[in-house]
Amino acid sequence: MAPIALTDIVASLPTDSSWGPPTTSDSLVDGVPYAPYSKSDKLGRMADWTTEGKDRDRGGRQQYNRNYRDQQVYGAGTSSLFAVQTAEDESSFSVVDNTRTTNKTRGFGRGGGTVFRGRGRGAQAQRGARGTMQRTGQRGGQQQGYYDNRGGRGGRGRRFGWKDYDKPQRNRDSSVTIKPDWNMLEEIDFNRLAKLNLDTGAGEDIDSYGFLYYYDRAFDKAPVKNTERKLNVKDRSVYNITTSSDPVIQDLAEKDEATIFATDSILSMLMCSPRSIYSWDIVITRHGNKLFLDKRDGSQIDMVSVNENAADAPLEASEGNKDPINFPAMLASEATAINELFVNEVVQESDNSKHEMQHPNPFHNYEETEPLASKAYRYRRFDLSLEKDEEPLHLVVRTELDAVMKNNISGDDQFLTIKALNEFDSKAQGSGGALDWRTKLTTQRGAVVATEMKNNSCKLARWTTQSIIAKADVMKLGFVSRANPKSNSNHVILGVVGYDPRKFAEQMNLNLNNGWGIVRTIVDMCLRKPEGKYVLVKDPNKQLLRLYEVPPASFEEGEEDDGPVTLPAVKEKEEGKKEDGEKKDEGGEE
Repeated sequence: MAPIALTDIVASLPTDSSWGPPTTSDSLVDGVPYAPYSKSDKLGRMADWTTEGKDRDRGGRQQYNRNYRDQQVYGAGTSSLFAVQTAEDESSFSVVDNTRTTNKTRGFGRGGGTVFRGRGRGAQAQRGARGTMQRTGQRGGQQQGYYDNRGGRGGRGRRFGWKDYDKPQRNRDSSVTIKPDWNMLEEIDFNRLAKLNLDTGAGEDIDSYGFLYYYDRAFDKAPVKNTERKLNVKDRSVYNITTSSDPVIQDLAEKDEATIFATDSILSMLMCSPRSIYSWDIVITRHGNKLFLDKRDGSQIDMVSVNENAADAPLEASEGNKDPINFPAMLASEATAINELFVNEVVQESDNSKHEMQHPNPFHNYEETEPLASKAYRYRRFDLSLEKDEEPLHLVVRTELDAVMKNNISGDDQFLTIKALNEFDSKAQGSGGALDWRTKLTTQRGAVVATEMKNNSCKLARWTTQSIIAKADVMKLGFVSRANPKSNSNHVILGVVGYDPRKFAEQMNLNLNNGWGIVRTIVDMCLRKPEGKYVLVKDPNKQLLRLYEVPPASFEEGEEDDGPVTLPAVKEKEEGKKEDGEKKDEGGEE
């Protein structure tokens, strides 16, 4: 092949300023329309005669994606080469709808009702007030379902709706005042606690105290129509002693029976802490190698919360709630009193038929005239040891039982824990979309219980945990409602349902091994610290725990500043008792 001279190459170059193939505006190749094509283009239809019309009519987000995304690709947007020019006559063409339509203009008669269906309370709900509930009706007044303005089906829909972004963040107060001289040692996020797991087994009994009355099975039957069973007030002695003040636990600590000591209410709060919303605190004292988990007098742990986990929980007065009896503190005080009275109401008090434990009640002074309530205390031990531990780590917990009943088949005694759920007003703010118990408890019991699991997840989880660690056979749940929704003084019992605590835990997706893992984590954290007093506080507005080191004299009886934060409802109740006592004394002197 003959070599090519450089001068020939230069002479063959184009004379204009550009290089490469010549540019042309001709879109025809041998008389056929041609559209440029890039290798990055997506292969679709050979010819799409409707693309431009769809993009023009669709608009919105899809039109934006098509027009602006595709035009950046080589060859996009050139489908107009194949577009058909529509005739002018076609622009005025339209399809005639010849289907029969019926216009109902009357709101009366059968099948009508579209005009006057929004009367009364439903009309107020349709105005869009936050926290109200809209019901969809059917012919004959039947209600198929209920929807709330959070954007989902009440009780079974998604938790938050599309307008909940503008809800103000609730700022709750801490259960205890954080002092400047407190030193924060640890901060634990709930996400870390949810991943823990520890299998401790069923535990073993150490000793038992007290006695139990037999449960009245008449409360298991549905009440007769148009009759209500009133919740009566009975004065009975009930003791709620903290861990370090328990004489039995003090003896067990001296005998070195375990390393950690607690009560079932304190332990259940710690094990179910990831479900909690309200603030609470636990006082942890280390003496040598022993840990005592205590509570303050009037602590939040003793109070029974109401709709704590509801998407629209009860509001405070500062948040716009104008109904004082439905404040969270007042509802908690009401629920706590109901649980104390309910146990006394559903048992058959008889000295001839009661179940005696091994020892009498350790807290009662038998010189007192007020009779004791049905209560038994089981002291049980659990093994929290790990394989890597050199020495075993045991926990002793004081558990409580409320009643006993005979098994229908074997005739053996079954131990019960008795708790009460309370309804304040199904139409009020903070009800959490609950059904009306008076009309739905008998026919839709599953829906009622499922709603309570959602709105009171923490409370029910604590009750179930206490029943399991107490080795109770049955957990009785009572449904108590106000006799009048506008008054919190009188209540009626609507029904009682019994559950196996372990099966109930499965329904709630409650994992006790996770709870024991949380306990072991907090215990290890405190055992690494020097001797002293510590406070574990749940943050009132965030899902985390904080561990503080406090002065040894904190929360003592003589220190008023560090005293418990007494709820308003409890304070009023105590003041009322003092006034009644003073009146009795004055009457006796006269």
